[in-house]
Amino acid sequence: MRLTSLKFVSEKREKDFAKLNIYSVEDLVRFFPRDYLDLRRVTPLYAAYHNDVVLTACEVLNVEVNRYSKRPTVKALCQQNGRMFTAIWFNQPYVAAKLAPGEYLFYGRVRNKYGFGCQMVNPSFEPASKAEKLKGIIPVYTLSGSLTQGVIRTAMSEALKKVDCPTYIPRSLCEKYSLMPLNEAYAEVHSPSDGESLSKASARIALEEYFLLISAFKVIKGGRDDERKVVYGATSDDVRAFASRFPFEFTEGQKSAVNEIYLNLRSPHRMNRLLQGDVGSGKTAVALAAIYMAVKSGHQAVMAAPTEVLARQNAALLERYLPEYSVKTLTGATPAAEKKLIKKQISSGEAAIVCGTHAVFRDDVVFSDLALAVCDEQHRFGVAQRSSLSDKGNGADVLVMSATPIPRTLSLIFYGDLDITTIKDKPRCRAETVTAIVTEKKYADMYAYIAKKASEGEKTYFVCPKIEGDEEGTVMSVTELYEELSAKLPEARIALLHGKMSDSKKNAVMEAFKGGEYDCLVSTTVIEVGVDVPDATTMVIYNAERFGLAQLHQLRGRVGRGDKKSYCFLLPGADSEEARERLNAVKNSTDGFEIAEADLKMRGGGDFMGTRQSGRVLSEIKNLRFPVETLFKAKALSDEAFSDGSDVSLLSRIAVEKYESLKDVVLN
Repeated sequence: MRLTSLKFVSEKREKDFAKLNIYSVEDLVRFFPRDYLDLRRVTPLYAAYHNDVVLTACEVLNVEVNRYSKRPTVKALCQQNGRMFTAIWFNQPYVAAKLAPGEYLFYGRVRNKYGFGCQMVNPSFEPASKAEKLKGIIPVYTLSGSLTQGVIRTAMSEALKKVDCPTYIPRSLCEKYSLMPLNEAYAEVHSPSDGESLSKASARIALEEYFLLISAFKVIKGGRDDERKVVYGATSDDVRAFASRFPFEFTEGQKSAVNEIYLNLRSPHRMNRLLQGDVGSGKTAVALAAIYMAVKSGHQAVMAAPTEVLARQNAALLERYLPEYSVKTLTGATPAAEKKLIKKQISSGEAAIVCGTHAVFRDDVVFSDLALAVCDEQHRFGVAQRSSLSDKGNGADVLVMSATPIPRTLSLIFYGDLDITTIKDKPRCRAETVTAIVTEKKYADMYAYIAKKASEGEKTYFVCPKIEGDEEGTVMSVTELYEELSAKLPEARIALLHGKMSDSKKNAVMEAFKGGEYDCLVSTTVIEVGVDVPDATTMVIYNAERFGLAQLHQLRGRVGRGDKKSYCFLLPGADSEEARERLNAVKNSTDGFEIAEADLKMRGGGDFMGTRQSGRVLSEIKNLRFPVETLFKAKALSDEAFSDGSDVSLLSRIAVEKYESLKDVVLN
């Protein structure tokens, strides 16, 4: 149903809605609020703390526009109970036309409150005269173009009357568990009657989404023939001899993992296994042992990685520890003539081991006798991509590795078809990494320490959350940091790395950093996983509170990979109780699984899983807040629906249609 069927939605506004990926009335009702104004609780501005987000009443006295600065700004001089403050909007010149002297309700972040006055940055606002008509909890939506909160609220109210939101959870289960009708839940989320009802409605919508997602996983993963077709001749003595090639003794966790894989490869059933472990637990060495079992038995193996840097790093390890076998590297950057030759060597069987990126998934990459497919950093590959590698052989075994610790409860839900092997201990040779939270007044000492380490040949990572800064000026961009550090560390050789660079350029920068041409690397999170630079002993993370805890733990894992004591400095950009709690959780623990569980509890099911998805999976409910238990309830409902003998053909079709992107989605 077109949006223009709604009152007050013109074709121009329809185009503005399209910028928000809203193309129909059905899309509109699934456009959930990014926040809520609780008009029951108005906070005096000077009772708020720095970085608090508050709703406050004030009088606008004057409005100024600066259209000629680098970032056009609108600034309003305001007063509240006789005390003055300013409100500022970056890159939103149109705000000036909507503001006039008078009474308003402002909703936004309080900044610069250090006893010298305060400021609100990019606040939403409502004239007090209109706000009097608004009661209770009011939804706040992301805007675009000419759209206003009033326009979206009015359109949403009408859309909810026109759209039916059917549930695909079997009616018998809805009745058995007294589930809220889905139409009622949508209405409540867009127009909450109170906080408790809003929470229940959000959980109900999330329950529906996770129920369909988990059901889709069941359908897509199910129905495979697990009977073993590949025969392995490598013996336990062969595997022990291979393990002795490493300059260290395998930990008990590594030995246990190798044993499980060995027994699986000798069993009557094809291997489909998830190997997960904390940062530095030695998963790659275990994977190399599995590859050895395949090639020692006369078969081929493939190891897929998400980036060229990691693919080439894996290839170097394979050439080092399996020198008697031909190892070929195939990536998107491989020259055409070389690609043609490598593909010929793969199809003839001359290439025993292939390391590559997504290039190995192409249909024209044909193996002679593929026995084992290893996916490094499995969260970067879709379900169907992993299956497609297995299909390149005659029922090839699959080993997927996760460098991001996944809470056990979640791994059982989303990887229920996999046997899960967990390495819980770490290699004894790993150096200690000390984590510290560094405030701005300590920056000078930190830079002096880094300069000293650079002069001694030790390397430092500097990480920013974004390539470009935010409109509020509160997030350091990677390019701004690069320029700032060049001035603060004039003796250090500094390189820049971010996701907008070409693969060949990123690879060249990483190789140069690893090879000693640079002392410091300023980067976004592209260095989060897989990169192994033993001389890197310091990690500095700006705006650290903006990262997930598990992601901070992964970044911290880029240092301490040699024999020297290392440091991870967390630099907060916000001084709030929540930010302090989150960063202290990382500071006080080095256990990735413990941190992942804490992350899940702090962020809730919506935020934790929503931000770990790429593509369209769960993206619609990313703004909803609901308890983690919702995921487990969805799993139980899906299990019951598929096992109670009812007709699930419709459910299966709907689930797969909705989440067809699982075939190539990247779970992140």
